[in-house]
Amino acid sequence: MSGYKVGYGKPPKTTQFKKGKSGNPSGRPKGSLNLATDVTAELGEFITVREDGRSRRVSKQRALIKSLMAKALQGDVRAMTSLLALYARGITEAPNDDNQAVDADELQVLRRFAPRLLRSGNRR
Repeated sequence: MSGYKVGYGKPPKTTQFKKGKSGNPSGRPKGSLNLATDVTAELGEFITVREDGRSRRVSKQRALIKSLMAKALQGDVRAMTSLLALYARGITEAPNDDNQAVDADELQVLRRFAPRLLRSGNRR
């Protein structure tokens, strides 16, 4: 050979990827969407729901939250836990606007409480 030493981090030249050729030719195609993108798109779509005898168009995300709230109000403990966990996650995220609804001290308390709430939901 031409002085190329095989060893740690230096595989034989014959087994290295060839220039211009992908190491995973049948991998994920460019432009394909991941699960998070698909779920976000699906939750953003609108559906028609009947509420108080009237038809309304709401996002699927909003409809899921309304359904979860209805179950929680009927006494479903799992629905209550899920709803409170969603709420805790939502209020501990940094707000996008300058108008903060929660001051810094309250946010600190909520951030300390949220993990405990989430752990308690996992026990059931």
